[in-house]
Amino acid sequence: MIQDLQQHAFRALADPTRRQILALLAQREMTIAEVAGHFDMTRAAVKKHLSILHDGALIETRAEGRTRVNALRPDGLKSVANWLGAFDIFWDERLAALKSAIEKDIQ
Repeated sequence: MIQDLQQHAFRALADPTRRQILALLAQREMTIAEVAGHFDMTRAAVKKHLSILHDGALIETRAEGRTRVNALRPDGLKSVANWLGAFDIFWDERLAALKSAIEKDIQ
């Protein structure tokens, strides 16, 4: 289950348009029409992008009357952050080695 969510989240994040949509939704909730207003594509294409983001658990959609409002799910990025966090030790080790090398050059 967790791996499926991660896989769907990474698939959603792989597309630059979807990353732009997430950035927009980070500012405020929007309808499909409001999101579509920021792109040169059809509302159907935007709806497909939103559907993929929803499948990745990165956004949530709720009905307000006849309108569907899309909102960012910050906790949806948690699975992605957790996966990336496994590589923190790699960067910590590399940065420590770089710091040590620089300090040796300075002396």
